[in-house]
Amino acid sequence: MTIPQLLLVAVYGLCLAFIFSYSLVQLHLTYLFWTRRKTMPAPEAIPDESYTWPAVTVQLPLYNERYVVERLIDAVAALDYPLHLLQIQLLDDSTDDTSELIRQKFDSYASTGLRLEHVRRPDRNGYKAGALQYGLQQATGEFIAIFDADFVPQPDFLKRTIPAFDHEKVGVVQTRWGHLNRDYSLLTRLQAFGLDAHFTIEQVGRNSGGHFINFNGTAGVWRKSCIIDAGGWQSDTLTEDLDLSYRAQLRGWQFRYLQDVNAPAELPAAMGALKSQQYRWTKGAAETARKHLGKVLQTPMPLSTRLHAVFHLLNSSIFVCVLLTALLSTPMLYLKHGVPGLELLFALGSLLIISLLALLVFYWTSRYQQTGSAWLTTKRFIPEFFLFLSLSMGMSLHNTVAVLEGYLGRKTPFIRTPKHNLQNRRDSWRQHAYAITSLHPVTLLEGLLTVYFGYGILVGFRLQDYGLMPFHVMLMLGFGSVFVYSLNHSRRA
Repeated sequence: MTIPQLLLVAVYGLCLAFIFSYSLVQLHLTYLFWTRRKTMPAPEAIPDESYTWPAVTVQLPLYNERYVVERLIDAVAALDYPLHLLQIQLLDDSTDDTSELIRQKFDSYASTGLRLEHVRRPDRNGYKAGALQYGLQQATGEFIAIFDADFVPQPDFLKRTIPAFDHEKVGVVQTRWGHLNRDYSLLTRLQAFGLDAHFTIEQVGRNSGGHFINFNGTAGVWRKSCIIDAGGWQSDTLTEDLDLSYRAQLRGWQFRYLQDVNAPAELPAAMGALKSQQYRWTKGAAETARKHLGKVLQTPMPLSTRLHAVFHLLNSSIFVCVLLTALLSTPMLYLKHGVPGLELLFALGSLLIISLLALLVFYWTSRYQQTGSAWLTTKRFIPEFFLFLSLSMGMSLHNTVAVLEGYLGRKTPFIRTPKHNLQNRRDSWRQHAYAITSLHPVTLLEGLLTVYFGYGILVGFRLQDYGLMPFHVMLMLGFGSVFVYSLNHSRRA
């Protein structure tokens, strides 16, 4: 083989190896879920009147949230907690009429005795992390509950989470996200499909196995002293939640995950909003990996915990490996039929099948927890899994750009995900002020990749090699869907 061919094969093999290793980690989390979920603390009844409730500060970071801010205030005002122990901070960085809506809403609660504080900063320095740190300096609570603007916590949220701080080293209690608009569209159903697996299998698996988990940025409660001890909120990554989670756990703080406490929220309904959210999550994860991977490798901890932490920090890199594997798959078909003696090497392609089976078990388990029926799970699971995997592949180019920027240290501003108060299919986001109308240059490349993977299917037919054809079909469908959604949603916004 020539040197370029050797490089091509080496990159392809390394990407396959990473995907395979990642899928094994997900499979191990599934194993931990099945074998240790019964050892997780059972949901306890709300303590009786003799329980001594601590002071709690609820922080609501806001930036231009005119469609959901009133709903959020009503939900937090309905929290069942002693009023004299409750402080509610609206950390408002808004530049539109959101601030006026907050003031009007405050007037309606003026006689209730509720301690509502409208906190305005002189500038938006540090974005969400900066707002949380600014509010922390004025927080009177021993514990800090945080909700993003699109969340609607249940009235008993605090009374079901605060008792979980049953040890002085418990620094965080995280709860599961629910979905207010799961059935709004196919796009929201597929997002819910993926998030449910994270909040069911990953969080339970990691927590029950004694491994690092992450605060998810919202719908959780921090011990104030934990935040301070870990160095406070920092804005040098786009995922301030993951960053602080690792700093706290590396200092010995324990995290608790309560799967049975559900905090519903709104899923992005437009492709532009989803891409904005995915960009922030994947780039922020890469930035956090760059910041903490060395510390994870150097800090004494069990080998299994170290391995899980490494893949947890590197999980956004899966998009880079998927994209490279996809791009190289068609040239590899030509190599397979043009260069003799590579049969053993190409047999490694079976790693993709094993990886797929591992992910199938992972996501099937998540779906099964909702239905409780193997037949109903499988019936609904097959099309959803196929479409979810295709869409994830289709997002790989967009997310790869974000990941590479994160590893290279290129700084970009925190772009919040637009929220539109979408409850049912009759609600529309298209005429709202926050609808994203611009198209990223990557969108054109996504369209070209749709054609490229269609060509890969034709190559398979021409060479009578059908092993990669299902992979190419999913890639063509995924990139085509992302491309069409991006154009359509931008045009109709």
